[in-house]
Amino acid sequence: MKKRQLGKSNLYVSEIGLGCMSLPTEPAAANDIIQVALENGITYFDTADLYNNGENEKIVGNALKNNRKNIILATKVGNRLNKAGDGWSWDPSKEWITETVHASLKRLQTDYIDVYQLHGGTMEDDVDEVIDTMETLKKEGVIREYGISSIRPNVIERFLRQSNAVSVMMQYSLLDRRPEEWFSLLENNAATLLSRGTLAKGLLTAEGITRASKTDEYLSYTHQELLDVIKGLYALDSPLSSVAQHYVLHQNVTSSMIIGASSEQQLLESIKAYKMPVPDSILQKASQITKKEKYKEHRI
Repeated sequence: MKKRQLGKSNLYVSEIGLGCMSLPTEPAAANDIIQVALENGITYFDTADLYNNGENEKIVGNALKNNRKNIILATKVGNRLNKAGDGWSWDPSKEWITETVHASLKRLQTDYIDVYQLHGGTMEDDVDEVIDTMETLKKEGVIREYGISSIRPNVIERFLRQSNAVSVMMQYSLLDRRPEEWFSLLENNAATLLSRGTLAKGLLTAEGITRASKTDEYLSYTHQELLDVIKGLYALDSPLSSVAQHYVLHQNVTSSMIIGASSEQQLLESIKAYKMPVPDSILQKASQITKKEKYKEHRI
């Protein structure tokens, strides 16, 4: 599997990254999926302290501890669980980030995190404090690089312009092309995209028409618009999953697609689709079939 540079960093990540949120909560089953990922060249693994109240980090850390030097491990911070464990609040304070990073290190069974991501963000955040905290952790060797996971353009723009962030995780797919407006911002600030939602909840897979027929709407697509678009993409002379993945990878700003899997078979299907080449002409036709929209909210 090919690798790409993450922003201006010295880190190189596999073009498919495993989104660990979708892993089974049973450790043995999750470990089997992670081993399939490793066997197929996936080196980027993405989790968060929030997933399953920290249990996801434990599962991921245990499964990867013997391959630590060969992989890029990413997690996220900023969401603070309440005492009951049934909800959370936003806390990007220096105190919380500093406390939580050490808890994540323990759960992940490692002494450093490759990519530490702010898991959201608002314009009310003390962004200077957040950046200073990240830079301090970097100097201490606790993290190697940092980024942000957000779909709020105003938050992303401020964070990139004022920091040395190397990555932005955004939902991006053929059905959600809103991030494209901001690709030049990433490029101008030497940051790259970690895309999530590449397969649009399964709508951009072999099951797309079936799923679309049961979906009332998706983002700005009405039920009928969605069904028509999926049928149009299906008519292209390449498997839909392959078209969806290669469309995202065709963007120079993309470093890795974060794809989730709840079973070994699901992951293998995604890898198979990735390995199938798709002509640029097909990708161009796909872009003509789908909407190119912009974020309507969270703009300066």
